[in-house]
Amino acid sequence: MTAIILLSILCTVLASLLSISIYFNVKHGILLLKIQDIIERSLDILDIKYKNISDILEIPIFFDSTEVRQVISEIHSARDSILYIANEFISIDTKQRESKDASKKEDH
Repeated sequence: MTAIILLSILCTVLASLLSISIYFNVKHGILLLKIQDIIERSLDILDIKYKNISDILEIPIFFDSTEVRQVISEIHSARDSILYIANEFISIDTKQRESKDASKKEDH
């Protein structure tokens, strides 16, 4: 009799823990999907800005002031920073895909 009661209590506790775990897994899964969408949109924006800045930098300058040269240098730096950030985001996704592919190959 006490064993049945003990098993019932244990099952209730385990079911409660399982439901809590499922709740947090779903909650964090949805959060990760939202973050992935934000990163993808950000990469699209960075791509557009990189192209716009590159187009601007193709225009020859006719004013030879140090201030203008400094601004052009900062624009070059900003363009390179945009490219670096985009490549870092892409490398995260590439590394994850490579590790998934490697684990699939090991399974077969």
